[in-house]
Order: sequence, then structure tokens, then C-alpha cells
Amino acid sequence: MQPLRRIATSRTIRRAAADHTLVPHTGLHIIDTPSRRARLFFTSTMRQDPFKPAARVAGQRQDVWTIVNEAATASPVQPIVNMGQGFFGYNPPEFVLDAARDALSKVECNQYSPTKGMSKAPLMVPSRPRLKKAIAKAYSPFFGRTLDPDKEVTITTGANEGMLSAFMAFLEQGDEVIVFEPFFDQYISNIEMPGGKVVYVPLHPPKDGATKTTSAGEWTLDMKVLEAAITDKTRMIVLNSPHNPIGKVFTRQEMQAIGDLCVKHNIIILSDEVYDRLYYVPFTRMATLSPEIANLTLTVGSGGKNFYCTGWRVGWLVGPEHMIKYVSAAHTRICYSSVSPLQEATAVAFEQAESHNFWDESKAEMKGKIDRFTQVFDELGLPYSEPEGGYFVLVNLAKVKLPEDYDFPAHVANRPRDFKLSWFCIMELGVAAIPPTEFFTDANAHLAEDWLRFAVCKNDDVLEKAKERLRGLKKYIQ
Repeated sequence: MQPLRRIATSRTIRRAAADHTLVPHTGLHIIDTPSRRARLFFTSTMRQDPFKPAARVAGQRQDVWTIVNEAATASPVQPIVNMGQGFFGYNPPEFVLDAARDALSKVECNQYSPTKGMSKAPLMVPSRPRLKKAIAKAYSPFFGRTLDPDKEVTITTGANEGMLSAFMAFLEQGDEVIVFEPFFDQYISNIEMPGGKVVYVPLHPPKDGATKTTSAGEWTLDMKVLEAAITDKTRMIVLNSPHNPIGKVFTRQEMQAIGDLCVKHNIIILSDEVYDRLYYVPFTRMATLSPEIANLTLTVGSGGKNFYCTGWRVGWLVGPEHMIKYVSAAHTRICYSSVSPLQEATAVAFEQAESHNFWDESKAEMKGKIDRFTQVFDELGLPYSEPEGGYFVLVNLAKVKLPEDYDFPAHVANRPRDFKLSWFCIMELGVAAIPPTEFFTDANAHLAEDWLRFAVCKNDDVLEKAKERLRGLKKYIQ
């Protein structure tokens, strides 16, 4: 290795003069040469790869989004009909867009949101007060009491960052969080980021799900398995209802049983209710079941899911002050302030939604899309899990026989069957759907290996094009 010059000052070198001396705080060695000119060399213990990623972000295999996008790019059938990702194929309603345009024209909405301290909170919390008030007003009737917008609501940069903030606020290294399978994939990295450990409890599909269409509500949770998963390290449980990707709306009885278990063991409930306006059977909010359950519950909401604007990244958490103030503190450290003009626009959207009959029309519109899209599977004789909420449909493709000699790339061939189904549909039909084993652990992936997830939150012409292409599966059905 060539000597390095002028890494340390000559004065430092003279102080460290010796035949072979480590220069303090530098990680370098001085070698005294015959000409008495000091030369410096790296020690053998210096980090060899300064760009090695931390374990928390270094994935061990390609994720589902990379593989689906790879197939979509390579497919000879173009353009691809993207029924995989859950973004909307159309704009928010005009009154919501008008609110955004108006907010963008206001000086105060284009700056950091105002900061306001919470009682005994460790940090000042920036957020648009109008949005907090609008959310408190919207949620108060569900909770049967008047919520305090300053103490019981916090605004986040999307629901996902809100959940990360909750985990950062309450998890220490080694704390356990129970998550139901299948799960929203972001839960896992968000839990692991602050050092949490995920404990998985599976939801089981209906036994006859491969032979006939069933309700998403028939995916079941074994309460004995759930209780057995609780240890003295269990700090939180994550519940998603309406559920992604299943479309299950947990019944009041199921919610009560889960809530009572959390009260018994003093476990925080993170209730992910981002699809709370899209339910087609009775829907119960976890925090409304009892004061004791409410005292442990953080309810997650999403402006993007409510108003068809997932790119806005406006989310919120509602809960008791003794938890919200610490979630707010974590949020402030993660990103300081959320997007001010879109917070203001979301506030106006809440204020005007009822007068536009938006909630009822939105629900009816999405249910109509589900009903029209699933007609193609009725035609083909392919069973599906009929959603009780949200906008995802799980379809069972056990009857589809893939060609034995089909040339799948190695990184698809060694994954469960649903990855092959997804790749095949993209390459041969030009329709993208998501393989749901990505949302299971390897141990339970067999529960979903014959299913694909389709998102119906698209324009009607896109749904019709997808249906027409999917009829191409007929020749592969046995």
C-alpha cells in the first residue's frame, strides 16, 4: 500500500514519534523510516466496505414489486393492465381538487405547519389545526363523545409513517409485536426499524375456498393460537380491518375478543382502519368497544384511501393523549412536518364530504366495481373471496394449469406457485396481479399459493380491458 501524506499534522506525528505508533483517534500507524520521515498506513482493522448497507434495509431476496415490475416491462403484451398495486386510476372528486388548488394559493399553507405543544409532550408538533379539528369532528360520532383535536389527534405523512411513528414511540429492542398473516408488508420493516420483533399469527382461508366463492369473512382467526403467541415481551398487536389483502371486516365479536385479550395483558392495539369508509357489511371500530379497550388503542386513518389521493401522503392517528403525545414526538423527529397544503385540502374534504354525499357514493361506486370485475371469474368458474370491505379481490387459481415447460426465470421458479401465476398472467395476458404469499411467512405461504390479489380501484374501461384479457385463462383451466 502506498504511504499516505498529510493525513495527520506534523505536530501530531512528532508527538506520536516511535518506531511503530498508532496515531490517537485516527486509525493510522506511523512507521519511522531510516530517513526519519514519518509515513502513515491504514490499519488492517479499517472498515473494508464503507457502503455495506445496514441489516435493516438489506433485503435477502427480490420483493414482489420488483418482480412484478420486471415482468410488466418484459411482457410482449403492452400496455399492461395494472390490477396489482392499490393506487387509484382516477382523480379525487372536484371539490377535493378545488380545495387543493385553493390551499396552494395561500402563503401560510405553503410553509411549515404551525407548531403547538401538547400537555407534557417532549416536543412541539407541527400540523394544520383545521385538519385536526375536521378529523376530531368526523370521528367523534363514531366514538360517542367529543374528541379533543389538540390532545387526541396527530397528523402524519401518510398512514404508513404514522404507524412507523407509533412503533418508534413505544418499542424498545426485543419488544414483540403480533401481526396477522397475511399482512401489509410495510408493517414488518416498520416494526424492525426500532428493534421490534414480529410474532406472526395466521388467518386461515375457508376450507372450500378452492372450489367455490366464499365471503372474505370466512377467513378465520384461532383465538387460542393468538393467546399462545403472547409473552411477557409482547408490547403491541396490529389489527387491520377492513383487511388488505383479504377484504375481511372483523366482526364485532372477533374485535371484542381481541380487545379483551389486549386489556387482560395490557397490550397496545394499533388498529389500521385506512379502508374505514369502504365497508359492505357492518363495520366496528376497535376503540368504540369499551373505555378499557379505547385506552389501549391507536386508530390509523388515511386521506389517500378516503379521498382517492394516495400520493398526497396525509395520514393521522387518533387515540388517548397518553399515547398520542409520544407518537407525535416520534413523528416530529422522523419528518418534522407533513405536507401543509394537502393537510389543508384534506380538512376541507372532510368538511364538505357529507354535503356532496361523498361517503355513500364512494362506497356504492367501489362495491359496483367489485361486482362488475368479479363477473369474469364467475364466467370462468374461478372462485374468489368476496370482499366485505376495501378494494382488493383475492381470486383462487388452483384450477389453472400452468404449462409444464414454461420458462420461468430462476428467481420466480424458486418462489411459491402464486409468483408463477402472477408472472404468467403478466407475460401471456398483460394483466398484473399481486402474489399474496409475499404477505405471509415462508412457513404459512402454502395458505395462499393458489391465490392472486387484484385491485379494482381503477377506471371502468380499465376493468373491462382486464376482464377481456383474463378470459384468456379459459384454455388453461382444468
